[in-house]
Amino acid sequence: MKKLLIVQTAFIGDVILATALIEKLRGFYPDLKIDFLLRKGNESLLKDHPGLNEILIWNKTENKLSNLYKTWRTVRKNNYDVVVNLQRFLPSGLLTAFSGASKKLGFAKNPMSVLFTQRFPHQISTDKNSPHEVSRNLELIKELTDGLIVKPKLYPTLQDFASVKDTADYVTISPTSVWYTKQWPAEKWIKLIKGLNKSKVYLLGSPTDREACSKIAIQSDHPNIEVKAGEYSLLQSAALMKGAIMNYVNDSAPLHIASAMNAPVTAVFLSTVPQFGFTPLSDISVVRETSLSLACRPCGLHGKDECPKGHFKCAEIEVGTGLGRLR
Repeated sequence: MKKLLIVQTAFIGDVILATALIEKLRGFYPDLKIDFLLRKGNESLLKDHPGLNEILIWNKTENKLSNLYKTWRTVRKNNYDVVVNLQRFLPSGLLTAFSGASKKLGFAKNPMSVLFTQRFPHQISTDKNSPHEVSRNLELIKELTDGLIVKPKLYPTLQDFASVKDTADYVTISPTSVWYTKQWPAEKWIKLIKGLNKSKVYLLGSPTDREACSKIAIQSDHPNIEVKAGEYSLLQSAALMKGAIMNYVNDSAPLHIASAMNAPVTAVFLSTVPQFGFTPLSDISVVRETSLSLACRPCGLHGKDECPKGHFKCAEIEVGTGLGRLR
């Protein structure tokens, strides 16, 4: 085996969790050339990754089908020995099934998995013993490696760390999410920030999150708070989170960034539940969810644009600061 391709064209968090495969494969095959196929917009996550040979990019937002065809041609030309597909949807299945690789590994949920060399179950449930997504992903390469679990990992550069260096005690808060029902309400974040008056606070997010973060900053009236949403790259944000005494996040991409940096993290789960298998993996991690027994929770695997019941009681969560032990 000389060349292998990992396919994960979903969102930021999914790509981060997929990096566990890179770590595992590097340990077993030091000379293996590992490529990674992702969607356009996520490539900065893996910039200068020491375990990757090449990053392939599929532009899914413009001319999706023609770009898929171009990507497939690149995959065919690269003559991979193995393709490992972590995606469970048709387009990635087509890329994998017709990749030309001698070994094609993926999940049985993919509609093209009947053409894979091997296909594996991918089960998400509310059972307390349900495996983590990293475990589910690593099952695909278990026969190539072993059954031990490794964590995902990101590699900010020295320049990334230098650009966010801060000698003070600080926390980061990533208060937003693409989904309304995954996002702890602003008033809850404001209350938390008011209890963090002894620590510097950084608010993180994308450029589209800047307005929401600015409103939270103003209303919290914190003496030492900075809005960095839209100012830092993903790897710079990762570097900043590594140095924090605590990172507060929703069940969203920043949770997985913290895991990949082994950074201390407190994760808030609202409409989704930890049993789905997307909990933090950091050595210091705290999960907070409502103590209310809600028949409507979880209301789906992913978040929703609004609470289906209209009450959003799953957001009734108390998150203490508890930072003294971390100083």
